[in-house]
Amino acid sequence: MAALGWLTPRRRSATARSVLAGEASAEAARKSSQEATEVSEAAEPEFPVLGDEKAAAFFDLDNTVMQGAALFHFGRGLYKRKFFETRDLAKFAWQQAWFRLAGVEDPEHMQEARDSALSIVQGHRVAELQSIGEEIYDEYMAERIWPGTRALAQAHLDAGQKVWLVTAAPVEIATVIARRLGLTGALGTVAESVDGVYTGKLVGEPLHGPAKAEAVRALAAAEGLDLSRCAAYSDSHNDIPMLSLVGHPYAINPDTKLRKHARKLDWRLRDYRTGRKAAKVGIPAAAGVGAVAGGTAAAIALHRRRR
Repeated sequence: MAALGWLTPRRRSATARSVLAGEASAEAARKSSQEATEVSEAAEPEFPVLGDEKAAAFFDLDNTVMQGAALFHFGRGLYKRKFFETRDLAKFAWQQAWFRLAGVEDPEHMQEARDSALSIVQGHRVAELQSIGEEIYDEYMAERIWPGTRALAQAHLDAGQKVWLVTAAPVEIATVIARRLGLTGALGTVAESVDGVYTGKLVGEPLHGPAKAEAVRALAAAEGLDLSRCAAYSDSHNDIPMLSLVGHPYAINPDTKLRKHARKLDWRLRDYRTGRKAAKVGIPAAAGVGAVAGGTAAAIALHRRRR
């Protein structure tokens, strides 16, 4: 009993101290959480800013707004309409499969695709391709729009800001996509035309890399925008010049080089691809591994048949 009497006060005393320690810990946690929230709110102000007329948003297209490359999807649509032969489709299919699996642009592939597209549309009327572009959007592109990126663009629109696509794809295709998404407009590669007929040449060079940055800079000057208050979104390290122009750069579904660059500079990242493998190699979530594998096999088969 003596031993028990000696232990009882100790138990009560220890319990009281435990209660005190617990209450102190809870209070510290509450204050810490409140301070963290205040810091977070200070670091992450409301964005986009409602009614900021000096701000706008610039979105890359391929693999940022849409899964895959717009030019390749456009090529599929032209093939369906007998603009070119099966051997040309094999090239488009192979390049598109490579692009979807690698998640990055191959300069040689993109150059070949542009050259093919220019030769295919040569002699056709601009109005004809614009009309066909509307149909091709519904057939191949509408279902490939990333919902997450679309929501980001809508947030800028809802804030009263203008939203532009900036892409190496032909401006006619880009304009169709921008209009169908309810965006302000598009900056794209301009193909030369005389009296409304394509000549098979470009005006200047493709809107790619540094050229995108120059286009955004020129548009901002014409629109009276403050680039430090603007946002830009892209998946590719090729667009670092454009992303570096604005005060709010975002890496969307980024390739490896852009992801490293964005982390180094503390840029915001968003990845709308699902699964570890998809995040690693850039496979579109909606396609699924099986579908991509099947599409790749078909592309390889076409490529081998062409050889």
